Amino acid sequence: MSLLEKLVPAPLLSGALFALWLVLARSTSAGQVVLGLGFALAVPLLTSNLRLTNVRVRRPLVVVRFILRVGYDVLLSNLEVAWGVVTWQWRRPQSRFVIVPLELRDPVGLAALSMVTTVVPGTVWSELALDRSALLLHVWDVGDEGAFVARFKARYEEPLREIFE
Repeated sequence: MSLLEKLVPAPLLSGALFALWLVLARSTSAGQVVLGLGFALAVPLLTSNLRLTNVRVRRPLVVVRFILRVGYDVLLSNLEVAWGVVTWQWRRPQSRFVIVPLELRDPVGLAALSMVTTVVPGTVWSELALDRSALLLHVWDVGDEGAFVARFKARYEEPLREIFE
């Protein structure tokens, strides 16, 4: 391993952090450039133990289909939650906690699942069982809990299992 590889273990991450620093600072002054470089070099070094190195995506086409599905669900959920807020006086949403049994055990797949549930309005990732066998979600409006669990597993968990396991 060369000295450059030791100093910059994740060049793409360093470059992205440096660019993000300059964009957020809205300045390319010498001080901001030095701070950005320091940040871009230090963060990957300090977090090197947190990065997974053996991630393998098994089905790239499923990834594309999954991203499109999540994008569609985000748009649809935004509309549903907005409509629920507008009609709050006439129809209260049936919010509750739902336990979703999981077959997905891959840590990267579970991280992706947590991001999806965070991004899709109306669902909040509340807890993961210690053995990763079940997920507790808070859902904005649940009619039939069994149908919700089946839909969640089919739309999100199954594609992630195809991708990562």
